[in-house]
Amino acid sequence: MKLNNVFGGDYLKAEDLQGKSVPVVIESVDVKDFDDGKKLIIRFEGKDKTLVCNRTNASILEETLGSSDTDDWIGKRAVLVTKKVEFQGKLVPAIRFSLDVPKPAPQPFVQPAAQPQVVLPEDQGDGSDITF
Repeated sequence: MKLNNVFGGDYLKAEDLQGKSVPVVIESVDVKDFDDGKKLIIRFEGKDKTLVCNRTNASILEETLGSSDTDDWIGKRAVLVTKKVEFQGKLVPAIRFSLDVPKPAPQPFVQPAAQPQVVLPEDQGDGSDITF
């Protein structure tokens, strides 16, 4: 059993991403007061943990999703990645949203009934299997 599963808490941490890019769909965005000010709390469809969204991540979402209104982010696709950032003079892993706009998953090609159907293998290793 991994300690993060026992002591991980309700908020997403960089280690939860296991070094992968994780596609997500934004379910809700709320505001919460912390000791160091207000922050956004983002919930993702099908995920248990929420993300405490700092100004950097909010700016990335504003840029990639094309809106500064968090209500417009609901239902939009995004990709979470782990990046090394400087914090208190040290490099530490942090969660960032990717600057690349995620594309919807490709739909399988369906050939006419008169010809045999070709089934394409599913893409592996895209991080969609990561649970948090």
